[in-house]
Amino acid sequence: MILNVVKADYIEQYQVYLKFNNGENVSVDLKDTIFNDHRKIFEPLRNIGYFRKFSITTNTIAWENKLDLAPEFLLNLGKQQQNKQLDFA
Repeated sequence: MILNVVKADYIEQYQVYLKFNNGENVSVDLKDTIFNDHRKIFEPLRNIGYFRKFSITTNTIAWENKLDLAPEFLLNLGKQQQNKQLDFA
């Protein structure tokens, strides 16, 4: 099965709630991804107003500057972040 984002909702700051076609869902914080990647395409996303304007395009979240993030990356990152939170609980 090809993994797709079927729902994406802005939470706060650089956090997004994502639901996938395999039934999984995660909250993912993209702040580190955006600020630690120094490619020019990430620069507009550092503006929170611009970041919030994502949409589901080509089965994942994307922005007007044509940046999209692979659904597999988003799901794995969300799971890693969730596991880190559980480690601290």
